[in-house]
Amino acid sequence: MGAVWNLISKHHEWKKYDGPYFHREKLSFSSFQSKGFQKLLQGKTSLLVENEGHIVGTVSCYWECEATRWLEAGLVIYPENSWGKGIGSAALRLWIGHLFNTYEIERVGITTWSGNPGMMKCAEKAGMVLEGRMRKCRYYKGTYYDSIRYGITREEWLSES
Repeated sequence: MGAVWNLISKHHEWKKYDGPYFHREKLSFSSFQSKGFQKLLQGKTSLLVENEGHIVGTVSCYWECEATRWLEAGLVIYPENSWGKGIGSAALRLWIGHLFNTYEIERVGITTWSGNPGMMKCAEKAGMVLEGRMRKCRYYKGTYYDSIRYGITREEWLSES
């Protein structure tokens, strides 16, 4: 648990891209221990991402609307020296396959913002399709950004796999 906490708290560059406009409060170790780490242990809505024997990130999912089976996924690769190497897109592909195998859903989506070009590229490399762009709805540090939605349907996933 300490290794995961150190990874998340030691690396700060990722926080500039993971919805910084939400102004989340800093996660304390005790809060991580009782909430975030417990989710990782359960492995239902989040898992660790490893590369060459080292933990480098997490994948996650949440229901946008469970009644309509609208599931969204997430991905964070924490250390900057792990960015741009295909680790995120490979992890996202594995996670999408896991979600389709685990849940009775027809689509997996992600939401990012135009200030995170790495996540947009990752989604596209993982086979996701740009589905929507809400223009200038994210205000951050004096600039408006777009909210970006990507998705992949089960049919598309099966035809690629």
